[in-house]
Amino acid sequence: MNVALPPSSSSPSSSPPPPAESPTTPTPTPTSTTTTSSPAQTPTSSSGSGEPSFMSSPQSGSGTWYDTGLGACGITNNNNQFIAAAAFGMFDNFPNYAGVNPNDNPICGLNVIVYYGGNQVTVTLTDRCAGCTDPTSLDLSPAAFQVLAPLSVGRISITWDWSL
Repeated sequence: MNVALPPSSSSPSSSPPPPAESPTTPTPTPTSTTTTSSPAQTPTSSSGSGEPSFMSSPQSGSGTWYDTGLGACGITNNNNQFIAAAAFGMFDNFPNYAGVNPNDNPICGLNVIVYYGGNQVTVTLTDRCAGCTDPTSLDLSPAAFQVLAPLSVGRISITWDWSL
């Protein structure tokens, strides 16, 4: 907060300076907030650790495609990018996600390698698939889906691995 000081007089004066005015609004005391940022979480398989089963590799589920846009991670994508929406069961239950702001979900920005019919594509998770009832299903961008199968197929049985 900047406080304007009265102009100072350089010549001596016979009258004392006026008393300093007290502000009508109390000056707030600065507080310090520490935010710790950790590197992106790398999913690992750990038997008996209590982590959700989708944290291990490989996984299998349904692969579908959708028209992209502004995703749950707060990132606007287009149909030509290799991105995917994670099933809501995985997105909502991802380790270290507080469930408050989806933009802060540690799943955002992680990569997975998706396999189908001898083809593979690496995609970045940037969205949440509300219609994916199997927690290991992925909704792919049209560009990513077409690497695996024609869009006309619509739904495929995929396997995928976390890209480390």
